[in-house]
Parts: sequence; C-alpha cells; structure tokens
Amino acid sequence: MFCTIGRGTKRLSDRPLPQASAFQMVRRRAVAAEIATAIGNHSFRATAITAYLKNGGTLECAATMVNHASTRTTQLYDRRPGDVTLDEVERVLI
Repeated sequence: MFCTIGRGTKRLSDRPLPQASAFQMVRRRAVAAEIATAIGNHSFRATAITAYLKNGGTLECAATMVNHASTRTTQLYDRRPGDVTLDEVERVLI
C-alpha cells in the first residue's frame, strides 16, 4: 500500500516502504492531525479499503491494490457493515 520515492527522481518506485517506516509515517501524520486515538498501519489500511469500497470500488480490485492473496482477507478491513442508517433501524417493529 505504501511505496517508496526513488532517490533524486521524486517519483514513486516499485519498492514497498518498510513496515517500521510506514508505521512511523502514520504515527507522525496522526500526531500532526491531532488524532488522540491509537492509530497504526492497519487502521489506515481499513480506512483506505472502506473508502474505496464506499466509492464504488470492487473487493477484488481492493485486494489487488493492498496485495492480499484472498478477498476474504480484504473483507476483514471493510468497515462498511458498521454503517447502519436510521431507515434500517426503523424497520424493527415490535
């Protein structure tokens, strides 16, 4: 999900960013944005996958983008099922 920038080129390379570097980058961005909640790479990954899927992306393409071998793994990061609207709640009749 995170690529490095080639030295002197200012272009994205095909090399992945090391996990520790990605974690440090995410933590710096969270502090800069004044986010007090503990946040890490997987939080960012879940947000990116969920936003992509909410905007009409496919699960298969999301899995490819984040380098998951299975869409079942990608589904673990999908936070859309937690979105319950008032209309859905009002369907409950007792």
